[in-house]
Amino acid sequence: MADNIFSKWKEGLERTRKSTFGRIATMFGATEIKADTWDELEELLIQADLGVETTMRLVKKLKTQTSELGLTKSSELQQVLHDELLSLLKVPEQLPLDGISPAVILLVGVNGSGKTTTAAKLGKLYTQQGKKVLLGAADTFRAAAIDQLQVWADRLGLQVVAGQPESDSGAVAYDAVQAAIARKFDIVLIDTAGRLHTRYNLMEELKKVHRVVGKAMPGAPHAVLLVLDATTGQNALHQAKAFQEAVHVNGVILSKLDSSARGGMAFAIQQELDLPIYFAGLGEKPEDLTPFDPEAFVNNILLNQN
Repeated sequence: MADNIFSKWKEGLERTRKSTFGRIATMFGATEIKADTWDELEELLIQADLGVETTMRLVKKLKTQTSELGLTKSSELQQVLHDELLSLLKVPEQLPLDGISPAVILLVGVNGSGKTTTAAKLGKLYTQQGKKVLLGAADTFRAAAIDQLQVWADRLGLQVVAGQPESDSGAVAYDAVQAAIARKFDIVLIDTAGRLHTRYNLMEELKKVHRVVGKAMPGAPHAVLLVLDATTGQNALHQAKAFQEAVHVNGVILSKLDSSARGGMAFAIQQELDLPIYFAGLGEKPEDLTPFDPEAFVNNILLNQN
């Protein structure tokens, strides 16, 4: 099982590893650490989508460590970089869902982030943990979203509450929560419409869905997870900030990590937004949505299997 999970991370991060992080790994050799070493590393980390702020903080820490440990060869930097990258990623705590039934999770994000597919895959993951899961198709703006969620649900043996296309998304979310209460589901996952983070009226609509869910069940939603497309790199940070302002976001699901060479943005998400990453999409199959593992992530982008 552990081998299977490791190979899943290895395959899923192939593009990220082969791009900038691969070049970072090859710069560690028997050469002396010089000013050029830091310049090159800084440039590569920015290209790897860590973001300027996170990169500057990281390089400053590496310089301090190099000085304190008396390192002189660039090869000695690899383990230090590995440890410092790992320290930038928090091990996410479990979502605070214990003792709540049904636990209501709202999935939010921009158009095309993979939200609907992620909702179904997350439903599958929770079902495998013995939970009874209901899906709420509150993305009523995109007719195909309702059909897409239903197709996934049929495939995975999940139940769905849906409305008509262009019906009120808040009403669908309300009905989904009420149905989950009545039918004693453990978890209800609500797929909301993808919205551009720059569109005021759409963000207001999302706030309304958030409020309505709270009316259906006081205290809900119990978690708001932001689905971010890993292929968008640093643009994802601007999206995340807008969603954080609109609704209280508890954490991130990083989708399409296997399609991206920009995996470095995971570090920027945690450093600049202080949001834990709960799950990562490492492939097309339902079982390819997996709990985020900081150690597996860092080991596999640097090909360091310590």
